[in-house]
Amino acid sequence: MLVRPGEKAKVKIKVNGIWYEREVEPRQLLVHFLRDELGLTGTKVGCDTSTCGACTVLLNGKSVKSCTVLTVQADGAEVTTIEGLDAKDIKEAFKENFALQCGYCTPGMIVQSFYLLKEYPHPSEEEIREGIHGNICRCTGYQNIVKAIKQASGDGHVHG
Repeated sequence: MLVRPGEKAKVKIKVNGIWYEREVEPRQLLVHFLRDELGLTGTKVGCDTSTCGACTVLLNGKSVKSCTVLTVQADGAEVTTIEGLDAKDIKEAFKENFALQCGYCTPGMIVQSFYLLKEYPHPSEEEIREGIHGNICRCTGYQNIVKAIKQASGDGHVHG
């Protein structure tokens, strides 16, 4: 896609099952498209450096940090945010295991947990910790998050 300086790029992106067509700045990040253009504020802006994971979404079924993806790179793709994620069991497990406090990291952590459980339906504690290592939580200390993911996997026991 060749866009001249000052021009906007046309994109068509399927977000949470709905196709959206917009004209966007070529340098716009996907996280800002989701939040500012579509009003999907569950995807958080935490660091803008891909360190924290608060902006985690699914792009064509793969977990990505939307602060590292240009909106134009998502043209023709399917994006799933926390608002469109069918993760009732994970959300309930997080609530039951007190796996959230301030809640800022929670949407990204739940999206990442969903992806992890899709890849590893019955993960070990080590696999869970490795699977969420790119998502930072400054409040919980992670143990309750690990317990919640184990519960959501159908195995409420944390194995070492």
